[in-house]
Amino acid sequence: MNDYIMINASDSCNIFGGLDVNMKKIERSLDVDIVCRDDKVMINGTESHVKRAKATIETLYELSKRGNTITQQDVDYSIAMSMDEQQNEILNLDKELICHTISGKPVKPKTLGQRAYVEAIKKNMIVFGLGPAGTGKTYLAMAMAITAFKNNEVERIILTRPAIEAGEKLGFLPGDLQSKVDPYLRPLYDALYQIMGADSFSKNMEKGLIEVAPLAYMRGRTLDNAYIILDEAQNTTPAQMKMFLTRIGFGSKAIITGDSSQKDLPADAKSGLDIAQKVLKRVDGIEFCTLTANDVVRHPLVQKIVDAYEKYESNESSKHRKQGNNK
Repeated sequence: MNDYIMINASDSCNIFGGLDVNMKKIERSLDVDIVCRDDKVMINGTESHVKRAKATIETLYELSKRGNTITQQDVDYSIAMSMDEQQNEILNLDKELICHTISGKPVKPKTLGQRAYVEAIKKNMIVFGLGPAGTGKTYLAMAMAITAFKNNEVERIILTRPAIEAGEKLGFLPGDLQSKVDPYLRPLYDALYQIMGADSFSKNMEKGLIEVAPLAYMRGRTLDNAYIILDEAQNTTPAQMKMFLTRIGFGSKAIITGDSSQKDLPADAKSGLDIAQKVLKRVDGIEFCTLTANDVVRHPLVQKIVDAYEKYESNESSKHRKQGNNK
């Protein structure tokens, strides 16, 4: 079977990608042949494959016409959605703008999982964003916090994470207290700079309207009218998680993000994030959103790495269970 799509020349370079990399990916993934003649894109293959390839290209074309730069992630997700005939969902995602970065780049959910996460943040006082690296858990939470702050929905933003070394001992760090904790908080600063801009961030931080601090600094405080984000929550202890959750006051919203597969706690220590999922899963006003490898929006290789580790860890868990049953 063969079919075709008419595409404006002004959009073809964006859709095809450098050296036609996007079309080659569609060909490999959906087992079709794609040939471009002027404004006409011909697709050859079996009926079901041609139908999915056409739907994928039409989705990318519509995104391009809306002014989006087509990325490999857009191509991968469009192909994945074509399997379930959900291309329209991708176009709906493109309408859901959260804010713009300081450079004018729109910040919006890029996957169905991310959209569910953003909707949960809008509706609930406390949201847990769970999932692997690259799924936008922290970045989207930061975008929502900054938007709420700019709209005067909250009086301040508080960002925190446990100061735990990622599998290595850093030893003595020179400088004052802020210099010692800054390396642990750098990912939060990076997101703030990108969305808010360094100057605006510095001014608001000097006024105390934005606070970036280690989790230990939260003890003994009550946080009213604030947007509070706890990052890397898998590295909290159960006591720390309870302490954090009981700091939340009136008019506040809390987002807790973490990936249970990347704990840096001692081997015999329990994670506060894991305990919280068991204790709070039936509490009204608290929602748990789980993002998956399908929601990874970094380089496509990151998604493959996440998939590979998930399969490895699943196999290892199965082996340990079998060994335990044989004893």
